Amino acid sequence: MKNLGPKLIYLGIVIAAMLGVINSPTALVLGFVFTLFLKNPFKTYSHKAIHYFLKISVVGLGFGMFLKETIQTGKEGLSLTFFSIVLTVSLGLILTRLLKIDLKLGHLITSGTSICGGSAIAAIAPVIKAKGKTISIALGIIFLLNSIALFVFPLLGHALDLSQTQFGLWCAIAIHDTSSVVGAALGYGDEALKIATTVKLSRTLWIIPLSIVSMFIFKTKGEKIKIPYFILLFVAAIVINSYHILPAFVTTNIVLYSKRLLVLTLFIVGTTISIKDLKNTGPKPIILAVSLWVFISIFSLLYITNM
Repeated sequence: MKNLGPKLIYLGIVIAAMLGVINSPTALVLGFVFTLFLKNPFKTYSHKAIHYFLKISVVGLGFGMFLKETIQTGKEGLSLTFFSIVLTVSLGLILTRLLKIDLKLGHLITSGTSICGGSAIAAIAPVIKAKGKTISIALGIIFLLNSIALFVFPLLGHALDLSQTQFGLWCAIAIHDTSSVVGAALGYGDEALKIATTVKLSRTLWIIPLSIVSMFIFKTKGEKIKIPYFILLFVAAIVINSYHILPAFVTTNIVLYSKRLLVLTLFIVGTTISIKDLKNTGPKPIILAVSLWVFISIFSLLYITNM
């Protein structure tokens, strides 16, 4: 009976998210506030739920896209993706040594910043044989910055008068985690959402070469490289929509509920942010993460606005 209250509140927020009553930033704040004042009754399942819900919602968004436009968007973001990853990883390696941070922690933070946040950290961690505590610290910092980005980037986008195309490309490069990228673009406009999702997922594929490079840096052998296969389902959804295999009302509803599932995912992400864990990390890992974030944000913005 003691846990009934938090469970009912939690489930109430879940229902509100799926009914479209709350938006992305509100969902994230509600998740954080919920954990701050109440004990999360579903903490054990939170990370798994984020993992699966995010993939399902991203695949669902594919039913609102068309093949020709998606290929064109992927091409436009390719050079920016390449240069931003190479420069951010290089800077991360240098700063990790200058700040005298644990090399594995520094590498995980760098990987999460340069590619796709929590997904990159989860993929690279077993390759470099990182410990559980190191992984938790890296994830905590990246999730914190993602949360800030969800609020800050749309405000900056409007202040800088960025077009939907420019904003979609910018947040896909400069915001770490896919959930926050799509969440930020969701409120900016449909075109921004399509571009952000496409570029971010093409960026996710860079986990594979980075995993191989990580093996050489940390001299590890025989570790499995995680390939993000769900991207194939995303492409399949785009193909189905492009050739009108499903009726329009079906694909429209799939996209609608995928967006709402993403909002729910952001609520769950909010419940995983712990002030206590972040306090225990010390300032240096946060300085590294913020420095890389500021670099990639400014570099990508200058690149996009001068294209």
